[in-house]
Amino acid sequence: MKVEQRSIDYIPDSERHGKARDLFNIWFSGNMQLTPVITGAVAISLGLNVFWALTAVILGNLIGGLFMATHSAQGPKLGIPQMIQSRAQFGVIGAILPLILVMVMYIGSVYYSGLLGAQAIHSAFPAVPVWLAMVVLNGVTLIVTTYGYDLIHAIEKYFAIIFAIVFIVITVEALRLPLPAHSWSVSGFKVGPFLMALSVCTTWLLTYAPYVADYSRYLPSNTSPRATFGWTYAGGVLGTGWTMALGVILIASSSKFGIDPTGFLANLVGHSLAPIVYIVIVLGILGVNVLNLYCAFMATVTSIEPFTKIKVTPSKRFAILAICTIIATCIGIVGQGNLVTIMNDFMLLLQYIMVPWSAINLVDYYLLRRGNYSIKDIFDVNGKYGKFNWTCIGTYLISVVAQIPFMNVEGIYEGPISKAIGHADISWSVALILPAVLYYYGMKAKLTATGELQEIERIYAAKKIVNH
Repeated sequence: MKVEQRSIDYIPDSERHGKARDLFNIWFSGNMQLTPVITGAVAISLGLNVFWALTAVILGNLIGGLFMATHSAQGPKLGIPQMIQSRAQFGVIGAILPLILVMVMYIGSVYYSGLLGAQAIHSAFPAVPVWLAMVVLNGVTLIVTTYGYDLIHAIEKYFAIIFAIVFIVITVEALRLPLPAHSWSVSGFKVGPFLMALSVCTTWLLTYAPYVADYSRYLPSNTSPRATFGWTYAGGVLGTGWTMALGVILIASSSKFGIDPTGFLANLVGHSLAPIVYIVIVLGILGVNVLNLYCAFMATVTSIEPFTKIKVTPSKRFAILAICTIIATCIGIVGQGNLVTIMNDFMLLLQYIMVPWSAINLVDYYLLRRGNYSIKDIFDVNGKYGKFNWTCIGTYLISVVAQIPFMNVEGIYEGPISKAIGHADISWSVALILPAVLYYYGMKAKLTATGELQEIERIYAAKKIVNH
């Protein structure tokens, strides 16, 4: 029980520890909770039957998991948090653009998940108001996150076992529920709703990309990238695929699940097991919100570090985390509403801003610089990565704007292309392909002109010879 000493710092070899298989526990338990269950329910609320909703869930997670796990493989190699590496693409100051968006995203996630957990506590103990339950739950989240990396890994390990057992019981009971006629009909395919559901499900694991390497950066530098990728992918896809599929079954069997998810699950397993379900739901929210709050902290420190050169002490760590927690809690107390609708809109808004960032980061790491970065320059505002990389910033902004015709946020905006293809939102595919192409060719020309690309190729060729 020692407060983590590192924040956005490079992790030296002397402090590296753990195994790649530990990542399975993090991403399995982090997704075995109520939030992805409700996300799966979105597929049915869009108008799909069970067969096509489950198809969207499976395909979406298989696709999203690829990008998430590929980011995770960067952690042991670089030994730094995921978002600070964005300085090598956006510039040391320019990286603040995606960092601010990440802060908003994960504070929003703490709010949403915290609200679910608070409602679970209120359902179990009606005398406890939702606002008080949220304060207590987010307070515990704050304490765990303050201790940091090792404690998070430890609790997620045990959560993974507990959650698996309880969700097996819930799944068995859910499969006994009657489903509407034609639930398994292949002929019930609807293009627009299917593509929308696919977008929501794909985005879920993609939104872990900004912090997935934060939980692999302490692994020994010689950890196999394949092992890091594989254990992250297995934990993320299995955990999310299972819970989202459960959400499909539950909402298809009864619309009451969307109104009171925690109460519905408690009634499903019966009076004797209901307390255990409430506990697991609350622990699940705690497990994922610790990850969200940890990332919000990392993003905050990374944003202010170029201007302050802040050295994060335990007291400063607690203060920054407390501010993020207070903001999320206040939003949660004020902003209650229809959870399924909120989740649908929230996930779509996330994809518009985070998918282009993911594409840029992966192209830079795997295709251009091939993992060769100067850690010293990443922390130097006057280093070789510069204050701003306008090639990257321009690509990012163009990619966000280019999604507008493809967007469909219900009740807010629908683009002309979305209307033309049955109200589907396929902007995530544009957000992956367009920035990848623009950034690859634009940045390749820039690196060639400065001679950096030639140096990278020499280093890469030399490593191949040594490995051979």
